[in-house]
Amino acid sequence: MEQAPFHQLPGDPLTPGSAFWVKAEDGVRLRLALWRCETIDPVGAVLLFPGRTEYIEKYAAFARQLTDSGYEVLAIDWRGQGLSDRLIDDPRPGHIGKFTDYQRDVIEMVVAASRVDLPKPWHLLAHSMGGCIGLAALADELPVASAVFSAPMWGIESHGLPRPAVLAVASLASRLGFGERPAPGTGAKGSYFIDEAFGSNLLTHDLGEWTRLLHEAAAWPDLTIGGASFHWLGEALRECTRLAQMPSPDLPMTVSLGDGEKIVSAEAIRNRAGRWDDARLLEFEHCRHEIMMETPDLRERFLDAALRQFDTAR
Repeated sequence: MEQAPFHQLPGDPLTPGSAFWVKAEDGVRLRLALWRCETIDPVGAVLLFPGRTEYIEKYAAFARQLTDSGYEVLAIDWRGQGLSDRLIDDPRPGHIGKFTDYQRDVIEMVVAASRVDLPKPWHLLAHSMGGCIGLAALADELPVASAVFSAPMWGIESHGLPRPAVLAVASLASRLGFGERPAPGTGAKGSYFIDEAFGSNLLTHDLGEWTRLLHEAAAWPDLTIGGASFHWLGEALRECTRLAQMPSPDLPMTVSLGDGEKIVSAEAIRNRAGRWDDARLLEFEHCRHEIMMETPDLRERFLDAALRQFDTAR
């Protein structure tokens, strides 16, 4: 597999992930990265599904905590973001043709995991949009022993607007030729960490993590994207509706939800957890959307919960 770039800020002491390219069956080039255990023998591995707008490097520190605990990590830049191929001429909006196209990326990730001899059992760790992709992948028999979700996008927070109305607007915009334009309320064409003030952000209470992500966005603009396109929004809403009608997978699962969640639907998360036989719903106080980039105590509590889930499913 061809080597791909992996970025680090100056002075970063962590051993970088090993990044490489793969190509999906429809020709889209995808970037993956692998973190091996450095000091102990592995007891398994984690398939890391990031959220919308995210890129592999964002999870480097958390991945190293997993490898220090015995779990090797394979992460992906979804099509249309990170260093994977963009899907439209304008590189800034987050866009997708069909939401099920992300499952093409999952297939290549699983193939790559086998090629690099990723140690089994495998486990899923998925955040936000990655949680939506991950739930669909589990329904398609993703070969993992357990799953951990962080604020999964099993529904989108519409802030009081009727979801059918949001879907109708997104669908109309696509039919009128505006499907590739950023939908209002999802962000503009810039980077969230550059455009938003720390005090009003919806992601984290931790100034140190916010500052790191701001520096990354400034240093690596090609890794970032802006708001979601109207077409992406319509596809995402339809996929959430489709998944809500499906039964829960038959494997152990832990899901986290912060009391400050304003991006994905807390109601959808609680509903799914209540319909999942072997599920643990962990609700965290003083926690926003990104618990893996939250304050140190929240990050540690989430890591402990994830490791407990992985360890018991070995």
